[in-house]
Amino acid sequence: MGSFLLYYLLIIPISLLPYFILYGISNFLYVMMYYVFGYRKKVIAGNIYKSFSNKSEKEKKRIVKDFYKHFCDLIVESIKNFTISEKQARKRFVIENPEVMNKYYDQGRSVVNIGGHYGNWELLAVSVDMQLKHKHAGIYKPLSNAFFEGKMRSSRSKFGLVMVPMKQTKEYMFKEHEEPNSFIFGADQWPSKTKTAYWTTFLGRDTPFHFGAEKYAKDGNFPVVYGEIIKVKRGHYKGIYHNITDDPNSLEQGEIIERFKNLLEHTIMNNNHAHWLWSHKRWKRTKEEVFKED
Repeated sequence: MGSFLLYYLLIIPISLLPYFILYGISNFLYVMMYYVFGYRKKVIAGNIYKSFSNKSEKEKKRIVKDFYKHFCDLIVESIKNFTISEKQARKRFVIENPEVMNKYYDQGRSVVNIGGHYGNWELLAVSVDMQLKHKHAGIYKPLSNAFFEGKMRSSRSKFGLVMVPMKQTKEYMFKEHEEPNSFIFGADQWPSKTKTAYWTTFLGRDTPFHFGAEKYAKDGNFPVVYGEIIKVKRGHYKGIYHNITDDPNSLEQGEIIERFKNLLEHTIMNNNHAHWLWSHKRWKRTKEEVFKED
């Protein structure tokens, strides 16, 4: 009952507000989260300070503050997604180079699409299927709250995206499909199995990455692309696709992840540093700590 009331009495009324009011709410949230409550400030500042150790104290503080501002925009934009129109979704998320993906569709090939938590991945989920030829499927971890799990799936999939729980990934990817699919993996968060993960250097630190996207790409001989998201201005984003490989089985183990990692790192370092999800506990333990565990 609590989730039902929260959704219909708070979330939906907020979602129906125009963007200029939503960004006023975002400004208020920024003050509360940064100055009053210090939401995950230790994690956020720690991640940023260690990743940009060569920058001045002033520059690092600015990245921290800019992250909070962007994060609060993400909150209100994600709420807006519950009621966003198709017209607004198309307007606010634009695929800059659809030909990179569409050529694989024309070849009759499904694609593994690897992305990171940079920009606004939720708006991509809402809008991507109606802008490209492939049928898109997002691989995700279900929420523990059944009510919000259903509402989140409904919101993300209302314009065509198929939501696939992680445990059903293999079953979904290798069944017969009526048309070529784009299987979307968010591959930049802390993996559950760190000892068997792919370890590499990311943002100057030893970092484990999921093997799943690479493994499935090789099993199905799927081309692999990196989906980059750039914030153009407040409330507006663009998607840019980068080819990683047309022939995954020609690459050594770990090379697909390595190429994805390099592209994501390039996005973070050569655009607004604050637009990555710095609040995630990306470096929970060091490599040494992981391999010392029993």
